Amino acid sequence: MPLGLIALAMGGFGIGLTEFVIMGLLPEVSADFEVTEAVAGYLISGYALSVAIGAILVTAAVIRFERKTVLLSLMVLFIIGNLMSALAPTYEVMMGGRIVAALCHGAFFGIGSVVAAGMVAPDKRAGAIAMMFSGLTIANVLGVPFGTMLGQQFGWRSTFWAITVIGIVALIGIAALVPTTPAPTAGGGLRGELGAFRNKQVWLSIAITILGYGGMFGAFTYIAFTLTEVSGFAASSVPWLLILFGSGLFVGNVLGGKAADRSLTKSLVWILAILTVVLIVFAASAESKIMTVISLFFMGAFGFATVPGLQMRIMNYASEAPTMASGANIAAFNVGNALGAWLGGLTIAAGLGFTSPIWMGAVVTVVGLVVLLLASSMDRSEKAPERDGVLVG
Repeated sequence: MPLGLIALAMGGFGIGLTEFVIMGLLPEVSADFEVTEAVAGYLISGYALSVAIGAILVTAAVIRFERKTVLLSLMVLFIIGNLMSALAPTYEVMMGGRIVAALCHGAFFGIGSVVAAGMVAPDKRAGAIAMMFSGLTIANVLGVPFGTMLGQQFGWRSTFWAITVIGIVALIGIAALVPTTPAPTAGGGLRGELGAFRNKQVWLSIAITILGYGGMFGAFTYIAFTLTEVSGFAASSVPWLLILFGSGLFVGNVLGGKAADRSLTKSLVWILAILTVVLIVFAASAESKIMTVISLFFMGAFGFATVPGLQMRIMNYASEAPTMASGANIAAFNVGNALGAWLGGLTIAAGLGFTSPIWMGAVVTVVGLVVLLLASSMDRSEKAPERDGVLVG
């Protein structure tokens, strides 16, 4: 395994920690800046929106530059953003720091996916992408609970100081371990990269990502309410159950990458189908603590097992110029997050109970599966070359 993948995973760990740890620190942040809980919550939604925007605009702005240089620049931006958060004298400066850090998120994972895939043999590229995303999953398993405890013990700013240090370590690792590559020329710069979007399979890949990942995230968004109000767990048990969920993310990411390297389309079909079954079983048996524990792990595992394959699919169909398409797919993950959370919120507001977001997640996932099957059928009918596991450039 190239050591550069570990450096990229470290960057992913820091970025994942920045994105999710704020959820556990909102009470402290709210009290410190004397804002309401709802206003403090904008630090989460503002970050997510900035990720989606940055994944497109920042990637477009840096498309012509050498990729290692871009990754280093993005990590500097990440460090600056978290330093602003750690030092923020006001809520507005804190929001500014969140936005600055978020702008590097989508571009880092989008460009990093291309770099990671280029560091290994063609039949191991989905696994390399999974390795980079493992930093994100580890952030959920270990980083978020420990980051939350650090912030509760020593003040929320200490967590952002720690993330800043992690960013510096990742910066050094990328500088030392990630190989330098020539500036991309095969796609003809930004125009060539945008030309990849003329392929309808690229757009279908984005739709599959939004639906396939959005279903799981919609169920997860309100999981604390499901665990306490339906399953009957004490609130103090929720962090440990979330670690279990995060463990599922990690396992699914690794196995999903291996499966995608063996057979990309078939693995995505099976993963989405099984995820749908898991969500249905979870929703139907959420009153059972034992079934909830089992379902929570498998929801995380099969939900995140889609990520390497979904990222690889769009890169395959944009193989001549994959960087912008890769960044667009990172934006699609965040659009899926927002869509799933919104639909789940609608079901709760309609009085359908705290299992309704899980049922809705199953419906959204099924739609994603149908789009995948239709897209694959269209591809075969047009006699396109078999692309599973093939990436040019």
